[in-house]
Amino acid sequence: MEGRAAALGAGTVLNALATGTGAAFGLDVETRATVDLDPGAAAVDGAIAEAPAADTELIERCVALATDRWGDGEGGTVRTDSDVPLAAGLKSSSAAANATVLATCAALGLTVGDDASDPDVDVTRIEACRLGVRAARDAGVTVTGAFDDATASMLGGVCLTDNAADELRLREPVTWDALVWTPPERAYSADADVDRCERVASMADLVADLAVDGRYAEAMTVNGLAFSAALGFDTDPAVEAMPHAAGVSLSGTGPSVVAVAERDDPDSDLDAVADLWGERSGTLRRTTTRNDGARVLESPDGTDDTRP
Repeated sequence: MEGRAAALGAGTVLNALATGTGAAFGLDVETRATVDLDPGAAAVDGAIAEAPAADTELIERCVALATDRWGDGEGGTVRTDSDVPLAAGLKSSSAAANATVLATCAALGLTVGDDASDPDVDVTRIEACRLGVRAARDAGVTVTGAFDDATASMLGGVCLTDNAADELRLREPVTWDALVWTPPERAYSADADVDRCERVASMADLVADLAVDGRYAEAMTVNGLAFSAALGFDTDPAVEAMPHAAGVSLSGTGPSVVAVAERDDPDSDLDAVADLWGERSGTLRRTTTRNDGARVLESPDGTDDTRP
């Protein structure tokens, strides 16, 4: 009873802390999970490859909820390894939760898909996503429930959500190149100052309106300026990038900043942004958006990946 799966990291279009409405987009960075279930085990034991001392409650809770819902309460082990840095604003918790839930489904022999009416689909990705969000709330790693981050990680593309209702309002593919700057410090979503974020609610409403109109890059720039100020981050990296990028924003509750450009756009120059950001301490990552989302990986018997 072994299963493997991978889920995406993501960047922010709209931080949900102000109003409960949020939006995020999938990035081509992944967290992978391996789940081994044991019907005789009474508990779940988790491990995070990059951070052996890190709290594993989230991924353990994901396995427990999934086996309670779709299995027989099996225990076992779960291990994650990731290209998504922890506590950097790139949705590492959502990616870990999504990958773990899908890996648990695979270990239970369940077929994951998107069409709930398909008799061959046992669990839809949106169902799996909601279960991962529940686990994140139980583990206390999120303030809003992060349904926006979770859907972007699970489904790919840009996802706009009502986090209070766990409702997906829209999803649309985007084709962007992206540059991510991550400074050395870390910021945990559960520690964010919600009261200060709520003071920029009018700007968050404007960002939501821009997103509904499909103006995602503009929306993320407005979001980045507003929430950098609310959360106490320097706006200089965003200002440096604005002449060269289609959009730029603080990602999540920080500290990473993400700049995006339409591919083959002559008015965008992420190389110029990289030159500017390269003067700062921290790391730079070049990547792209992804529209396919999370997936079950090749099973132990050698069959092909299950792709949505």
